[in-house]
Amino acid sequence: MEFGLFIQGYTPAFRREVDPDAEHHAIMNDIEFVEAADKAGFKYVWATEHHFLDEYSHLSANDVVLGYLAHSTTRIHLGSGIFNPLAAVNHPAKVAERVAMLDHVSDGRFEFGTGRGAGSHEILGFLPGMTDLNGTREMWEETIGEFPKMWMQDTYEGFNGKYWSLPPRKVLPKPWRKPHPPMWYAAGNTSSYAMAARKGLGVLGFSVGSIPELEPVLKAYKEEIVNAEPVGAYVNDNVMVTTAAFVSEDAAAARQSILDSSLMYLQSNVFRYHDTFPRPDWVPPWPAVLPDLTPEAVAEMATLGLIVGDPDDALEQCRRWESAGADQVSFGLGAGSKEDTLEMIRLMGEHVIPKIDTDPMHRTSRFRDAAAARLAR
Repeated sequence: MEFGLFIQGYTPAFRREVDPDAEHHAIMNDIEFVEAADKAGFKYVWATEHHFLDEYSHLSANDVVLGYLAHSTTRIHLGSGIFNPLAAVNHPAKVAERVAMLDHVSDGRFEFGTGRGAGSHEILGFLPGMTDLNGTREMWEETIGEFPKMWMQDTYEGFNGKYWSLPPRKVLPKPWRKPHPPMWYAAGNTSSYAMAARKGLGVLGFSVGSIPELEPVLKAYKEEIVNAEPVGAYVNDNVMVTTAAFVSEDAAAARQSILDSSLMYLQSNVFRYHDTFPRPDWVPPWPAVLPDLTPEAVAEMATLGLIVGDPDDALEQCRRWESAGADQVSFGLGAGSKEDTLEMIRLMGEHVIPKIDTDPMHRTSRFRDAAAARLAR
């Protein structure tokens, strides 16, 4: 199992009330976290593309941040979590160009994750007349298979679809490492996992936060991936899941760190904006927020997949994700303090990652290199 981070520019109002530069500090802290993770042995970072989501995510221009990180890191793979390829948000040809350029400036470390937007507040900002948000799936499906053609055809054959069109053109640059960057999809339910598998895409499981939630979607994915007909040049057999991590030399200090964090306020913002999937009964409608965590709640969450405690605790908890079948676990950042987050990254790199991820190569690089060798024959 591999390890990653998930950054989003979390900028809650309560931080802005005491720090007029909270937004700037959130962005710069995220960059510092990724640079530390690169040195610590994390293999991936995923950067959001969100629009208009006050407090929850101010990371809208993730290509800019990833371009900076391409220069300030050396080994970690830089992933779009996501780039939105719906033509009303970003023209697909321009997305293809950005992906290829990031592949160049990162020396082949870019990972191409796509999705359809976070919910009605975001989607309707670009598609104000849309009445059925499920229509974004048709837009995405129309588009996703065109990217490999734009990268691999000398002159792209062109496209005339329902939602966008492009005459034959040379889409430049071409990706540096052949045949093209690994492709992923941010899936939210069992049918989406199965659909992604059939298309040969890895899944960004941002909606999977516990080990019990992983079982049904992983089963759906792995049953389909063996018969995938990939939209790209190769199958990216990968399921990434997300959770939070609070790790300290002292287990009690780690538990106090999560109690002092804004984790439940962040979780409330998830349901504030992600209204395209059902809101559980235990989540109050915004602006009401979830109550702060208790020690008992933290203990229960640790049995379900939260990483909290000292390095030995973290190792045991990560091994449970590994046993459950996750290919990659990524830790969402932003709720904890800067100091606690940097300590977590350091301790994971010193005590946990080397004992679980013993492969010096990234899983996606193996898939990509095998495809390049096959196509070169």
